[in-house]
Amino acid sequence: MQERLRTQVITTSASDLRIETVAGLDVGYRSNDSVAGVCVVFDAKTLVVLDEVVVEDTTEFPYIPGLFAFREMPVLLRALDQVTVAPDLLVADGQGLAHPRRFGLACHLGVHTGIPSIGVAKNAMGTFEQPGHARGSMSNLVMDGDDGNEVVGRALRTQDGVKPVFVSVGHKIDLDRACTEVLRLAPRYRLPETTRRADTLTRQVASSG
Repeated sequence: MQERLRTQVITTSASDLRIETVAGLDVGYRSNDSVAGVCVVFDAKTLVVLDEVVVEDTTEFPYIPGLFAFREMPVLLRALDQVTVAPDLLVADGQGLAHPRRFGLACHLGVHTGIPSIGVAKNAMGTFEQPGHARGSMSNLVMDGDDGNEVVGRALRTQDGVKPVFVSVGHKIDLDRACTEVLRLAPRYRLPETTRRADTLTRQVASSG
């Protein structure tokens, strides 16, 4: 399914793409089969939270590297359906094109919903050279492809001297714009505010059980 759906991924931005609201999405686990999907919608300019939803559910899909979308998508889509503010961009805590089959969670979310999407991961899927020290420095994230090394994302330094995050296209956005949006969402900390808030909510759910 991933290999079939990846042909639908659009890696360019529409000329009129305006991003005024951004949703951060994450999944927390209480146990192997108890999951919580989180969707937090922000004003893209002020980073004020406009709405947030937590949906708890169970999953029967096993934990298999490379197939997280099949385990996490159902509960994330339920959370996304319940927010009252429609997002212009989805930010997944995971990979987009930086995936063995070039179809990570961010791609799956974007293709399914039709909403522009990006993946922002804490760890690299692929190889990269360390970007420069300053905020905004970046370097290509590459993986083996049919024609040699393929650029699948970027290692992006969001704050001076901190570890980079790893940005990859999900759907309907180009890599330069994706990195610009991540920097806008990370004015003070390493992780974008979308990821920070979604992580906080998923940890609260996991600890409450």
